[in-house]
Amino acid sequence: MLTNVPFDRVYLARGSTDLRKSIDGLAVIVKECFDLDPFSPCLFVFCNRKRDKLKILQWDNNGFWLHYRRLERGTFHWPSDKETEPMDISPRQLRWLLDGLSIEQKQAHREVKARTIL
Repeated sequence: MLTNVPFDRVYLARGSTDLRKSIDGLAVIVKECFDLDPFSPCLFVFCNRKRDKLKILQWDNNGFWLHYRRLERGTFHWPSDKETEPMDISPRQLRWLLDGLSIEQKQAHREVKARTIL
């Protein structure tokens, strides 16, 4: 699904979002509430109040993708809604979130940058 998709950044909308909104409604939130460009090569992730559904808005060349995920059991470990600014997370943290883990993993291996061999 999202593995072969090129994107620069991932933004989480903190707190809950009314997921009855579709592409146009979510794009308006990105533009007007977050002051970001919905046509940028980024993923914008939104979660409902019960934290068992989320939507990911993504622009791709000539149209939007709207990815939808519903959990049959359990909830997503969604960050608190104390701030209104979107949270910028890494693709790795998004993978954790989609796998049911917290984005603040304490036990994960740190990312290693490859060194050149002389």
